[in-house]
Amino acid sequence: MVDQLETRPGDAARAGRLGRGVLAMVLFAVPVTLLAFAVRQQFDPLVHADEDVIRAATDATRSAGIANELRVLQEVSQPIWLYCAATALCAWAFFARKLRYRAVWAFVTMMVSWNVGLLIKLLVQRARPVVDDPISHSPGYSFPSGHAFNAAVVATAVVFLVWPLLGRVGHRVSVALAVLGVLLVGLDRVLLGVHFPSDVLAGFLLGGGITFSSWLGFIGRTPSTSSVGPSHPA
Repeated sequence: MVDQLETRPGDAARAGRLGRGVLAMVLFAVPVTLLAFAVRQQFDPLVHADEDVIRAATDATRSAGIANELRVLQEVSQPIWLYCAATALCAWAFFARKLRYRAVWAFVTMMVSWNVGLLIKLLVQRARPVVDDPISHSPGYSFPSGHAFNAAVVATAVVFLVWPLLGRVGHRVSVALAVLGVLLVGLDRVLLGVHFPSDVLAGFLLGGGITFSSWLGFIGRTPSTSSVGPSHPA
Protein backbone atom coordinates (compact mmCIF):
# COMPACT_ATOMS: atom_id res chain seq x y z
CA MET A 1 0.00 0.00 0.00
CA VAL A 2 2.82 2.35 0.88
CA ASP A 3 4.57 1.53 -2.37
CA GLN A 4 1.46 2.45 -4.34
CA LEU A 5 1.39 5.89 -2.74
CA GLU A 6 5.01 6.64 -3.45
CA THR A 7 5.74 9.00 -6.32
CA ARG A 8 7.79 7.38 -9.06
CA PRO A 9 10.99 9.24 -10.05
CA GLY A 10 9.70 9.69 -13.60
CA ASP A 11 6.48 11.26 -12.35
CA ALA A 12 8.38 13.65 -10.09
CA ALA A 13 10.70 14.70 -12.92
CA ARG A 14 7.74 15.21 -15.26
CA ALA A 15 5.89 17.30 -12.70
CA GLY A 16 8.98 19.41 -12.10
CA ARG A 17 9.47 20.08 -15.79
CA LEU A 18 5.83 20.88 -16.37
CA GLY A 19 6.00 23.23 -13.39
CA ARG A 20 8.99 25.00 -14.91
CA GLY A 21 7.06 25.32 -18.16
CA VAL A 22 4.14 26.95 -16.36
CA LEU A 23 6.48 29.26 -14.45
CA ALA A 24 8.23 30.31 -17.66
CA MET A 25 4.88 31.10 -19.29
CA VAL A 26 3.89 33.23 -16.32
CA LEU A 27 7.17 35.16 -16.53
CA PHE A 28 6.66 35.82 -20.22
CA ALA A 29 2.99 36.69 -19.73
CA VAL A 30 3.61 39.37 -17.09
CA PRO A 31 5.21 42.01 -19.39
CA VAL A 32 2.67 41.25 -22.13
CA THR A 33 -0.18 41.68 -19.66
CA LEU A 34 1.26 44.97 -18.46
CA LEU A 35 1.59 46.19 -22.04
CA ALA A 36 -1.97 45.12 -22.82
CA PHE A 37 -3.24 46.92 -19.72
CA ALA A 38 -1.34 50.08 -20.66
CA VAL A 39 -2.82 49.90 -24.15
CA ARG A 40 -6.36 49.42 -22.87
CA GLN A 41 -5.95 52.30 -20.42
CA GLN A 42 -4.44 54.58 -23.07
CA PHE A 43 -1.32 55.17 -20.97
CA ASP A 44 -0.07 58.49 -22.34
CA PRO A 45 3.71 57.85 -22.35
CA LEU A 46 3.23 54.57 -24.24
CA VAL A 47 0.70 56.05 -26.68
CA HIS A 48 2.90 59.06 -27.46
CA ALA A 49 6.04 56.96 -27.85
CA ASP A 50 4.26 54.54 -30.18
CA GLU A 51 2.86 57.34 -32.33
CA ASP A 52 6.21 59.14 -32.52
CA VAL A 53 7.97 55.98 -33.68
CA ILE A 54 5.28 55.25 -36.27
CA ARG A 55 5.58 58.72 -37.78
CA ALA A 56 9.38 58.52 -37.90
CA ALA A 57 9.32 54.97 -39.31
CA THR A 58 6.86 55.68 -42.11
CA ASP A 59 8.75 58.86 -43.03
CA ALA A 60 11.95 56.79 -43.22
CA THR A 61 10.23 54.22 -45.45
CA ARG A 62 9.10 56.90 -47.90
CA SER A 63 12.51 58.57 -47.91
CA ALA A 64 14.32 55.30 -48.56
CA GLY A 65 11.88 54.22 -51.25
CA ILE A 66 11.54 50.69 -49.84
CA ALA A 67 7.76 50.49 -49.53
CA ASN A 68 7.39 47.87 -52.27
CA GLU A 69 10.04 45.60 -50.75
CA LEU A 70 8.38 45.88 -47.34
CA ARG A 71 4.98 45.03 -48.80
CA VAL A 72 6.49 41.92 -50.40
CA LEU A 73 7.90 40.85 -47.03
CA GLN A 74 4.49 41.51 -45.50
CA GLU A 75 2.87 39.09 -47.94
CA VAL A 76 5.41 36.27 -47.72
CA SER A 77 5.41 36.44 -43.91
CA GLN A 78 1.64 36.06 -43.63
CA PRO A 79 0.95 33.55 -40.81
CA ILE A 80 -0.86 31.16 -43.13
CA TRP A 81 2.24 30.74 -45.31
CA LEU A 82 4.54 30.39 -42.31
CA TYR A 83 2.37 27.68 -40.81
CA CYS A 84 2.00 25.84 -44.12
CA ALA A 85 5.78 25.70 -44.50
CA ALA A 86 6.29 24.71 -40.86
CA THR A 87 3.62 21.99 -41.09
CA ALA A 88 5.36 20.52 -44.13
CA LEU A 89 8.61 20.50 -42.14
CA CYS A 90 6.86 18.74 -39.25
CA ALA A 91 5.57 16.07 -41.64
CA TRP A 92 9.08 15.60 -43.04
CA ALA A 93 10.57 15.32 -39.54
CA PHE A 94 7.85 12.84 -38.51
CA PHE A 95 8.04 10.49 -41.49
CA ALA A 96 11.53 10.91 -42.92
CA ARG A 97 13.62 11.63 -39.84
CA LYS A 98 11.57 9.72 -37.24
CA LEU A 99 11.43 12.72 -34.88
CA ARG A 100 7.84 11.84 -34.08
CA TYR A 101 7.46 13.35 -30.62
CA ARG A 102 9.18 16.56 -31.61
CA ALA A 103 7.12 16.86 -34.79
CA VAL A 104 3.83 16.36 -32.95
CA TRP A 105 4.91 18.80 -30.25
CA ALA A 106 5.87 21.45 -32.81
CA PHE A 107 2.64 21.11 -34.81
CA VAL A 108 0.33 21.16 -31.78
CA THR A 109 2.19 24.07 -30.19
CA MET A 110 1.98 26.13 -33.37
CA MET A 111 -1.73 25.50 -33.91
CA VAL A 112 -2.61 26.30 -30.31
CA SER A 113 -0.41 29.41 -30.35
CA TRP A 114 -2.02 30.69 -33.55
CA ASN A 115 -5.43 30.65 -31.90
CA VAL A 116 -4.12 32.15 -28.66
CA GLY A 117 -2.79 35.13 -30.62
CA LEU A 118 -6.16 35.65 -32.30
CA LEU A 119 -7.94 35.46 -28.94
CA ILE A 120 -5.70 38.10 -27.36
CA LYS A 121 -6.36 40.46 -30.27
CA LEU A 122 -10.09 40.15 -29.56
CA LEU A 123 -9.55 40.76 -25.84
CA VAL A 124 -7.41 43.90 -26.22
CA GLN A 125 -9.13 45.33 -29.34
CA ARG A 126 -6.51 47.96 -30.12
CA ALA A 127 -7.08 49.97 -33.27
CA ARG A 128 -4.40 50.07 -35.96
CA PRO A 129 -2.14 53.12 -36.27
CA VAL A 130 -3.64 56.04 -38.18
CA VAL A 131 -1.03 57.37 -40.61
CA ASP A 132 -1.24 60.28 -43.02
CA ASP A 133 -0.65 58.99 -46.55
CA PRO A 134 -0.61 55.31 -45.39
CA ILE A 135 1.89 52.97 -47.00
CA SER A 136 -0.04 49.75 -46.41
CA HIS A 137 -3.32 48.55 -44.92
CA SER A 138 -3.94 45.54 -42.70
CA PRO A 139 -7.30 44.33 -41.35
CA GLY A 140 -8.17 43.44 -37.78
CA TYR A 141 -6.92 44.60 -34.42
CA SER A 142 -3.38 45.72 -33.71
CA PHE A 143 -2.26 44.18 -30.37
CA PRO A 144 -0.28 41.99 -30.50
CA SER A 145 1.19 42.02 -34.00
CA GLY A 146 0.04 38.79 -35.63
CA HIS A 147 2.99 38.74 -38.01
CA ALA A 148 5.52 39.23 -35.20
CA PHE A 149 3.77 36.79 -32.86
CA ASN A 150 3.42 33.98 -35.39
CA ALA A 151 6.92 34.51 -36.79
CA ALA A 152 8.30 34.10 -33.27
CA VAL A 153 6.22 30.97 -32.70
CA VAL A 154 7.25 29.34 -35.98
CA ALA A 155 10.92 30.31 -35.71
CA THR A 156 11.38 28.95 -32.19
CA ALA A 157 9.33 25.80 -32.86
CA VAL A 158 11.32 25.03 -36.01
CA VAL A 159 14.66 25.54 -34.26
CA PHE A 160 13.66 23.17 -31.45
CA LEU A 161 12.31 20.68 -33.99
CA VAL A 162 15.43 20.39 -36.14
CA TRP A 163 17.94 20.84 -33.31
CA PRO A 164 18.98 17.14 -33.14
CA LEU A 165 19.69 17.12 -36.88
CA LEU A 166 22.22 19.95 -36.73
CA GLY A 167 25.83 20.12 -35.64
CA ARG A 168 27.38 22.84 -33.52
CA VAL A 169 27.69 25.24 -36.45
CA GLY A 170 24.15 24.40 -37.53
CA HIS A 171 22.85 25.24 -34.08
CA ARG A 172 24.39 28.69 -34.20
CA VAL A 173 23.28 29.35 -37.76
CA SER A 174 19.71 28.21 -37.09
CA VAL A 175 19.39 30.45 -34.05
CA ALA A 176 20.92 33.42 -35.89
CA LEU A 177 18.61 32.97 -38.88
CA ALA A 178 15.57 32.59 -36.64
CA VAL A 179 16.38 35.76 -34.71
CA LEU A 180 17.14 37.71 -37.88
CA GLY A 181 13.97 36.56 -39.60
CA VAL A 182 11.75 37.43 -36.64
CA LEU A 183 13.35 40.86 -36.23
CA LEU A 184 12.91 41.64 -39.94
CA VAL A 185 9.23 40.73 -39.77
CA GLY A 186 8.73 42.95 -36.73
CA LEU A 187 10.62 45.83 -38.30
CA ASP A 188 8.52 45.46 -41.45
CA ARG A 189 5.32 45.97 -39.45
CA VAL A 190 6.54 49.23 -37.95
CA LEU A 191 8.11 50.62 -41.13
CA LEU A 192 4.85 50.00 -43.00
CA GLY A 193 2.94 51.80 -40.25
CA VAL A 194 0.50 48.94 -39.65
CA HIS A 195 1.60 48.14 -36.09
CA PHE A 196 2.87 50.11 -33.14
CA PRO A 197 6.25 49.10 -31.67
CA SER A 198 4.51 47.86 -28.51
CA ASP A 199 2.38 45.53 -30.66
CA VAL A 200 5.51 44.01 -32.15
CA LEU A 201 7.26 43.71 -28.78
CA ALA A 202 4.23 41.96 -27.31
CA GLY A 203 4.17 39.60 -30.29
CA PHE A 204 7.83 38.70 -29.80
CA LEU A 205 7.47 38.07 -26.07
CA LEU A 206 4.24 36.13 -26.29
CA GLY A 207 5.18 34.04 -29.33
CA GLY A 208 8.62 33.09 -28.09
CA GLY A 209 7.32 32.63 -24.54
CA ILE A 210 4.56 30.20 -25.49
CA THR A 211 6.89 28.03 -27.56
CA PHE A 212 9.70 28.04 -25.01
CA SER A 213 7.33 27.27 -22.13
CA SER A 214 5.68 24.48 -24.10
CA TRP A 215 9.11 23.02 -24.81
CA LEU A 216 10.07 23.03 -21.15
CA GLY A 217 6.95 21.07 -20.32
CA PHE A 218 7.39 18.75 -23.30
CA ILE A 219 10.87 17.66 -22.21
CA GLY A 220 9.34 15.80 -19.28
CA ARG A 221 7.23 13.67 -21.64
CA THR A 222 9.85 12.95 -24.27
CA PRO A 223 11.21 9.39 -24.19
CA SER A 224 14.97 9.32 -24.37
CA THR A 225 14.76 7.30 -27.58
CA SER A 226 12.45 9.71 -29.42
CA SER A 227 15.28 11.63 -31.02
CA VAL A 228 18.99 11.96 -31.06
CA GLY A 229 20.78 15.00 -29.75
CA PRO A 230 20.39 17.11 -26.62
CA SER A 231 17.21 16.82 -24.59
CA HIS A 232 17.19 20.53 -23.87
CA PRO A 233 17.15 23.65 -26.06
CA ALA A 234 20.33 25.17 -24.65
